Amino acid sequence: MKTRARGEKLPVCGVLLAGGRGTRFWPRSRLRSPKQLLNITGRDTMLRETAARLHPLITPRNLWVVTNAQQAPAVRSQLHGVPASHILAEPVGRNTAAAIGLTAIHLVHEHGDALMAVLPSDSHVSDAPRYRKLMSAALELVRQPGKMAVFGIPPTHPEIGYGYIELGNPTAKSRAQAAFAVRRFTEKPALTLARKYVASGKYLWNAGMFFWRASTFLENLRQFLPATYNALQKLAPTIGTRRYAAALKKMYPQLDNISVDHGIMEPATRVSGSPRVFVVPAKVGWSDIGSWAAVYDFAAAKPGANVSAGDLFALDSKGNYFWSPKKFVAAIGLRDLVVVETDDALLVCDRNRAQEVGKIVKWLEEQKKSKLL
Repeated sequence: MKTRARGEKLPVCGVLLAGGRGTRFWPRSRLRSPKQLLNITGRDTMLRETAARLHPLITPRNLWVVTNAQQAPAVRSQLHGVPASHILAEPVGRNTAAAIGLTAIHLVHEHGDALMAVLPSDSHVSDAPRYRKLMSAALELVRQPGKMAVFGIPPTHPEIGYGYIELGNPTAKSRAQAAFAVRRFTEKPALTLARKYVASGKYLWNAGMFFWRASTFLENLRQFLPATYNALQKLAPTIGTRRYAAALKKMYPQLDNISVDHGIMEPATRVSGSPRVFVVPAKVGWSDIGSWAAVYDFAAAKPGANVSAGDLFALDSKGNYFWSPKKFVAAIGLRDLVVVETDDALLVCDRNRAQEVGKIVKWLEEQKKSKLL
């Protein structure tokens, strides 16, 4: 393991979380080709778009990706400049705290310590230059050991599908960007509460974008999830050896199955003393693109417009999303539908119920229709 000299500059490393299945994007999203590996919002895949917007702040050689064994080959094929050893395949899914902890021990092994930008691989950001500027500010803030930061998205409406971050006292600015102590993280609220949050001006959406030193994260893991910390510390000496794969397969299922929000960030805000967790407001044109309805909202030129991946004739039809790029689509008298065609499946649903598409995947699993998964 490399050790860092006192005062030595820390490398800036991006950590992309890319192990999700994207079940709400069935039938395009499958086990081996989930949402982040598809061209959902543009010509390129969401994973490649995410990596591209980090340049030049984070180079491909300092990019790490956490995925699973089924998706790892596709991830490697999409990110040619990323070293193969930086694509970490979880043997089983154990949520984000474990995935980030796994990456942290690899970073400590390779660099001694590093600044980490932990990011989802399947969200959209329209203002990439400002995004990188705010990332630089957040990374400068957490350069001090013990500090952690998160991006907070200014809410545009009372959304019930996101977590919220309550603002505490403002802190000293980092690179001229405002930062606030986090008072608390709040789970997805009911609509009436979400309306109060937005009206108060004291809450931001939690976009799942986190910043800290690898050593800081591991110290918080030791404090709040000690079993996971201890298991990862036993795994760490095997990195780069022939023993690593077998040790990972044996140890990983024993880790806490908990999100980093619940397992680390929430308890860290409740510790007395000086604040540990800070939020940087980030108005960067962010969207999590969480369903086919969100894709429609992203792509529609105006409310009520029809969106199609291929040629379309529409008569007395509005608000529809069609994905059938190889076929001509004709629509008559249709309103607010999502229609997605693949070689082996066809989805037709009310656009206002697009969040329920994941239920189809659950049913397919129960019926053991593995060819459609």
